Amino acid sequence: MHPDIENRFTYHPPQGDQTYKFTALRDKAKELAYMIHALCPSSMEKTTAMQRVEEAVMWANASIARHGETQEGPDR
Repeated sequence: MHPDIENRFTYHPPQGDQTYKFTALRDKAKELAYMIHALCPSSMEKTTAMQRVEEAVMWANASIARHGETQEGPDR
């Protein structure tokens, strides 16, 4: 059994204040997505920017879920 593989492919239910952290990240990413939508012309680059914002949230959420309660949020 390899710990990294187990961690990557195991469901991690939210614990403690993780739900708060997921929501805070999503809310800020949504702000940025609306800015991109409003300021950027329709283009491949705009589509890519929106996808990267979504991707950043997914990876940030994975970090929180996979590595537990290691840091406090900015307002904590």
